[in-house]
Amino acid sequence: MDRVNELLRREISSVIHHDYEWGGVLVTISGVEITHDLKEGKVWTSVLGGSSQPVLKKLNRDHGAIQSKVMKRVVLKSTPVLRFVSDQSAERGVDMVNLLDEVDKLPKAPVEESESE
Repeated sequence: MDRVNELLRREISSVIHHDYEWGGVLVTISGVEITHDLKEGKVWTSVLGGSSQPVLKKLNRDHGAIQSKVMKRVVLKSTPVLRFVSDQSAERGVDMVNLLDEVDKLPKAPVEESESE
């Protein structure tokens, strides 16, 4: 199932990058989870540089066209219905790096020298 998810992730990503214009926003497909019966699929989508809501709304509105284009390139026994959801992990990662940078700038305790006499 992991191979199918990865194949669909690559193909969905290809369709989204070639057929859609995002106006300076970086949109990536970070993962796909297809149910075992291949009927439904969750597409994890990261949006950097803007709000994810308009992007997800557009992708979910056009999910039928995206499914059709992907299924012309990937042959499965049934076509999963794709649902695009927000993946906040990239944003959380950037926030964590920024927080660590702030912590690094805080004053540090002096290093005590060990007494060796």
